[in-house]
Amino acid sequence: MIKRSLLLSLLLVAGSLQAQVQTPDLAKAKQTAETICAGCHMADGNSQLPANPKLAGQHPDYLYKQLHDFKGWNGNKPARDNAVMGAMVASLEEADMKALAQHFGSQTQQSEPAKNLATIDLGQKIWRAGIPAKGVPACAACHGPAGAGLPAQYPRLSGQFAEYTEAQLKGFRDGVRANDPNRMMRMIAIKMTDPEIKAVADYAAGLR
Repeated sequence: MIKRSLLLSLLLVAGSLQAQVQTPDLAKAKQTAETICAGCHMADGNSQLPANPKLAGQHPDYLYKQLHDFKGWNGNKPARDNAVMGAMVASLEEADMKALAQHFGSQTQQSEPAKNLATIDLGQKIWRAGIPAKGVPACAACHGPAGAGLPAQYPRLSGQFAEYTEAQLKGFRDGVRANDPNRMMRMIAIKMTDPEIKAVADYAAGLR
């Protein structure tokens, strides 16, 4: 009876400690967003500059992965090499990143419109059907018909700056960015021309 009570007490303590570890410190994350992230992304993740992505409304799992990939863990080279972001995440631990990802993911995105009406048809075709002749799959297959994406692997692209999405696709194509699972985006982007990338990036911006 005593052993059973002791075991139950230990389980309750362990469960309590685990809950404390897993509970994100959102107050700290908000402070980090306001002091460190706001200069580029704004405190609520609605960046005003196309070079800096909108983080508001993005999947927390995806944001956490990107933050994690920007940092060189245990002396290793970062999976996503970026000098600016590397410096920003240098002092963050995994718990900080998870809380920060939840903070931005819970914000409401101020979406961007599609701007180039001349390429809407091309962008829509690539988004919905891909480029069969080149073996480029439909963007909607992974990112969804409305660009909502899926947690962790496939980011939300709807409402994102077209310029930022375009830059990332070119980065994948040119090997500058290489943290995509199974080289998926690199294998796709390498088959796309500049006009095709630009068209689909602009179309994605206007999705809702």
